Amino acid sequence: MNIIKKKPVEQLGYGFVDPEFIPKGKDEYYLRNIQNGKSGNYRKLTALEIQVLVRNRNTSDDWNKIFVSEKFNPELVKNCQFYGLIRIGKLEPLYLEFHNLRMPVGLYNSTIISSDFGDNVCIDNVNCLSRYIIGNDVMIANVNELATTDKAKFGNGILNDGEDEKYRVWMELCNENGGRKVILFDGMLTGDAYLWSRYRDDVALMEKFKKFTENKFDTRRGYYGRIQDRTVIKNCKIIKDVNIGSDAYLKGANKLKNLTINSDKNRTTQIGEGCEVVNGIVGYGCRIFYGVKAVRFVMASHSQLKYGARLLNSYLGNNSTISCCEVLNSLIFPAHEQHHNNSFLCASLIMGQSNMAAGATIGSNHNSRAADGEIIAGRGFWPGLCVSLKHNSKFASFTILAKGDFPAEVNIPVPFSLVVNDVSKDNLVILPGYWFLYNMYALERNSKKYIDRDRRTEKIQNIEFDYLAPDTVNEMFDSLKLLQSLKPDSNGTAEVANWENSDRKTLIIKVPKAIEVFTALIEYYGVNEIFNHIENNKIKTFDELKKTLSAKIHRSDWLNIGGQLIQKTVVDTFKINVKKDKIKGWDDVHNFYRKEGAAYSKDKLDHAYTSLLEILKITPKQFTPELFKQLLLKYVRTKEGLCKSIYNSRAKDYSSDFRKMVYETTEEMNKVIGRLEDNAFIQQEMAELDETKKKINSLIKKFKL
Repeated sequence: MNIIKKKPVEQLGYGFVDPEFIPKGKDEYYLRNIQNGKSGNYRKLTALEIQVLVRNRNTSDDWNKIFVSEKFNPELVKNCQFYGLIRIGKLEPLYLEFHNLRMPVGLYNSTIISSDFGDNVCIDNVNCLSRYIIGNDVMIANVNELATTDKAKFGNGILNDGEDEKYRVWMELCNENGGRKVILFDGMLTGDAYLWSRYRDDVALMEKFKKFTENKFDTRRGYYGRIQDRTVIKNCKIIKDVNIGSDAYLKGANKLKNLTINSDKNRTTQIGEGCEVVNGIVGYGCRIFYGVKAVRFVMASHSQLKYGARLLNSYLGNNSTISCCEVLNSLIFPAHEQHHNNSFLCASLIMGQSNMAAGATIGSNHNSRAADGEIIAGRGFWPGLCVSLKHNSKFASFTILAKGDFPAEVNIPVPFSLVVNDVSKDNLVILPGYWFLYNMYALERNSKKYIDRDRRTEKIQNIEFDYLAPDTVNEMFDSLKLLQSLKPDSNGTAEVANWENSDRKTLIIKVPKAIEVFTALIEYYGVNEIFNHIENNKIKTFDELKKTLSAKIHRSDWLNIGGQLIQKTVVDTFKINVKKDKIKGWDDVHNFYRKEGAAYSKDKLDHAYTSLLEILKITPKQFTPELFKQLLLKYVRTKEGLCKSIYNSRAKDYSSDFRKMVYETTEEMNKVIGRLEDNAFIQQEMAELDETKKKINSLIKKFKL
């Protein structure tokens, strides 16, 4: 590949430089430098080449401004108009093919202004191609406008020299009134957006984050747009101020403006027909198809917008999909699914592994005097069909809401709960531990599914997908205190106050069962992490195990920072370090994520061990080999119970008469939905159970318990 020399802008030598477009900046950008009649590894046209170009109906305002490589072929340039400084790489008599698109190498039927072209590009029927640096093997056909202006920011919310603050592009997350707005930038992670949007009372911290963003970019004007190697663009109308990575595929888009579209050969990004995408950052491996409208947004890597979705003033986390619906002013953590045409999500913080059903209206300000409400939902949030929620509302992790129009604000502090609006009795009904009692199949399967679907190649943030983790276990501890303080009736039902902003009753059902389930699961979590620690580190004796366990006796508090769980004390120290300039930019913030991600296994083990001690009400000295053996055997029994619950929750789909009534025979049903015995996920869980039993028996022998 031809190499274009890079020099500081101060070293610009004698020669033509477009006076309105003097690219300036850091080394990663090309500098359009002319010196001694040459431009990098390019030369001027020969008289014969000019003659051939003219014969092929090409024109130029100055043939001396066109520079070409040694392997330039003028016969492959036809019917083009050139203005300003042009550089053209190698052109060979070949054609390039992508899917069903075949194009001859060369420049044809286009108006080209001050642009550079790599080797063997295919350019045809571009009405205006202005101020772009185009890589090798790029194919561009049938584009109305492909241009970079002198104020291009490529989606980043920065200001160029001389611009007023009112021209800055903000992303107004979590609240429609803009009180949590952040400046979007290329490379922004979910954790960045969360930290910046949350701590609004810490003015010094907010100013540091703003300074981090401003320092990340050069404010001088004159950057050219870039289209990197092997990108294909066809049948698009307007592409303005857009940086495009390699191997991207853009087809039929109506308008793409002020964007960075990240793409590379391993993480290709595609934008399809009818899309209008403005003022945003598109991550690696994203898909945007079929009439999407997106404005002031960030799409993290491997996320998707499809089928007319609207995404405005929102951050969409990694490995998420939004189809057909409307999302406004929301911060969405990784692994979010929202597929249906009539769902609506507004002014919300959704902390990942979530799913919005058809007809869900999540966020309404109709009970407020202004558009300033918010919803906060922990991991695993699942509002059912036609659920309607009011601002402000808050939900613990893995809350599922049954179909209903919830008339007032709600605060559900107990995780793994089913929430029901009982219209017939005018009550709000909560069933804690619902997932473990009635839908273990979905809970366990989703946990594994999210891991399998995490396509990130650069995992700066260590995202937690397990439903038993420090955040949910801490919520269960808090819930146990609350549940144990209640006085349920003979049916296990108790009334609570201040869970809904209304005068009607809020009832918690099956309170004793919830206490039993949460207690067992906290114990299971503690033993499971210790067991995994033994397996992963090949610990040989109980005494060796005790030496590796934490000396802490108090369970730590944790925060969900963009899907990554980090101890609250560590986050507090991080904020102090930002304000003391010990953390100097977003790169340092991302290194903080990496450091905490690397320490997470040990920190989670410490949390699990202290949680185990707390739920058993013992000290570290009382954690003896005899007790550990009892805990291991109980752990196996609990795992057997969970596997049985997984099987039973799926088996209900095969035993219900209403499920079977659409099939003439059992054989027909098995052909359509598959035999229960052949269910791959259930088989996998049963195999894991058998393997765990063998390992536990082996461990008991090895530790001589």
